Amino acid sequence: MLNGLLALVSAALLILTFPRFHMVWFAPVALAPLVIALAREPRPFRRFLLGWGAGAVYWFGVCYWIQFVLAFHGGLGELAGWAVFLLFCAIKALHMGCFGLLAGILVRRWWAAPAVAALWVAVEATHGFLGFAWLALGNAGIDMAIPLRLAPFTGVYGLSFVFAMMATALALAILRRPRRELLWLAALLPLALLPHLPRSAPGQETALLAQPNISETEQWTAESLDRMEREQVALTLRGVLEETAHPPSIVVWPEVPAPLYYDEDERFRGYANTLARVSHAWLLVGVVAHTPSGAPLNSATLVSPAGVAVSRYDKVNLVPFGEYVPWPFGSLANKVSTEVGDFAAGKRVVVSPVAGHRIGAFICYESVFPNFVRRFAAAGAEVLFNISNDGWFGKSAARLQHLEIVRMRAVENRRWILRSTNDGITATIDSAGRLRGSLPLYVEATSYTGFSYIPEKTVYTRFGDWFAILCGAIAIVCLVAERAM
Repeated sequence: MLNGLLALVSAALLILTFPRFHMVWFAPVALAPLVIALAREPRPFRRFLLGWGAGAVYWFGVCYWIQFVLAFHGGLGELAGWAVFLLFCAIKALHMGCFGLLAGILVRRWWAAPAVAALWVAVEATHGFLGFAWLALGNAGIDMAIPLRLAPFTGVYGLSFVFAMMATALALAILRRPRRELLWLAALLPLALLPHLPRSAPGQETALLAQPNISETEQWTAESLDRMEREQVALTLRGVLEETAHPPSIVVWPEVPAPLYYDEDERFRGYANTLARVSHAWLLVGVVAHTPSGAPLNSATLVSPAGVAVSRYDKVNLVPFGEYVPWPFGSLANKVSTEVGDFAAGKRVVVSPVAGHRIGAFICYESVFPNFVRRFAAAGAEVLFNISNDGWFGKSAARLQHLEIVRMRAVENRRWILRSTNDGITATIDSAGRLRGSLPLYVEATSYTGFSYIPEKTVYTRFGDWFAILCGAIAIVCLVAERAM
């Protein structure tokens, strides 16, 4: 009974760590009650259940907004939406169940603090390629100046390791383990010697970010679509013409819940090309493209100031339930998008030349994949753009959670990220992850903003998830060593 309560306390602390509550000081202690429970429980299956239970409650509390997406936008209704969401939580909790099973082994030895932390990172890093990723524990450190210095070297997983090791050490202290087992915390002292993050400085270039506030539930006709397109062109031109002293060099339209077809729709293509020419700016716009076989692609097209499309990036990492329905939910749920059929995934990262520089744009949910986003910077992108439609989340904490994730991508790669969304949160993020300005939610507006091109590459940009791989190796070695004793 006590062990189960301890596991639930950890789940509650993890939920409180992130938006909507954002009590980030819980991050270094959140896992401690669970680790205590795992140390007290000798039975492997019970340890798995402790981890699984904590994981199920955690996913329920943090990603509660998924039920709304399924019920309202997915058309399932309240009861079916809850059923599919609970099944989702049960499946995602398997990750923490595996952590519980194995951490109960590692916590027995003098190397418990780093070994359990390494295991946490190794398990955390599996979320992306096993179906769905969202907040890593390290994201809670986005405003913690000293731990955040790790991000350009290790990515977000370095911060996750720090928080998990501190929580494990706290658990060991409560369990009255020998004090020498806490000496591992001394390894965190050199964090203060790492290079400071870049100082706050004004951007050297200018951009205009559009937030069109298009309805998620609009039933589009040819007339209403044309009216919306013309309104967005007018909104953008007003924003451009207001800044005559330093006009924007690039204009960004977000991913929107509307069928914008640059390649197939001559009328919309004409609007976009004319807007770029009149603005004398590059135009990055979220559109729907198609494969040769006709499958839809979620894409970002870049139009030059001459009114000519120069590149198109097709989204590689698709949103479960948004752009495709994953197994095993195919017969239970619908995807959110109104496009016919599941979206097709893009095949490659695209970095585009812009006035002697290079830019990269990733789309919406792709921000949760640190090793993927860093590929744009590794390929030469000197500034990053995130176009997104967070309107599917409703009026939930998911928007703030998503912004926190994007901010971490900026720190990892030391790149400015300009974020244009349909109805919020449209924002400018500097190379240290600082929020330099944002638009209010649920309004039609434009944001005139500064940014800078940065060509230097961080350790993380160059080598990716080397630290997460190292943590996996450490966890395996410690498990083998424990078995050999």
